[in-house]
Amino acid sequence: MRFFLVLFLAIGVQSFGQYKSFTIGAKRDTLNAIDQQDRRQGKWVVKVPGLRGEPGYDEEGVYRDGKKEGTWRVYTQQGDLFAVENYRWGNKNGKSQYFNIRGIVREESWKAVNPANPYDTIEVPDLADPGKVEMKVIKIEGTAVKHGTWRYYDPATGMLAKSETYFLDKIEDPNARLAAQGENIADSSADKTATAPKKVKPKEVVEFEKKLGKKGKKVIDGRTY
Repeated sequence: MRFFLVLFLAIGVQSFGQYKSFTIGAKRDTLNAIDQQDRRQGKWVVKVPGLRGEPGYDEEGVYRDGKKEGTWRVYTQQGDLFAVENYRWGNKNGKSQYFNIRGIVREESWKAVNPANPYDTIEVPDLADPGKVEMKVIKIEGTAVKHGTWRYYDPATGMLAKSETYFLDKIEDPNARLAAQGENIADSSADKTATAPKKVKPKEVVEFEKKLGKKGKKVIDGRTY
């Protein structure tokens, strides 16, 4: 028994030796660890006090080499969920949602930029053909850019009030897309009309119309004159 206790303590000392400081949580897990390079590592619970009239809040999530990574949750000082944010390389990435006591009030969509490599290969949609995309390598400026659909909800009813779509920090104009689609449909219809074969009357009908023309008789076709 004494051997296992010594072994456990040795492993614990070796594990915690990589950290300059840390705390032990209620579940006996390691929290708020700082490594030898003064970087935050692992799971953190952060209490942010109120400042200049702004209320304080608590947040929890994971740090990797001093940068936020993965899903972070933010709570009010009363313990209500205020936000769920996603991070990569310390920058917002993917969906972030914000709430009040009635439910969701806003949903954001972000694309994080790798600080070590700001170039990315992305799909650029064709406005004239929604089903067609082109792959391009571009340099993205900034740490995170708006990318995707942002939705805003009525804080009283929870109903969707407005939505916006961004492409690498630039808002897309839905009217321009619809206009491009309309032009594409019009061009397609014009092509079909131009290439449509002309209707050819049967030989019997042509001969019959010639005979009527010689006799000067009219064909009763149901029209009124």
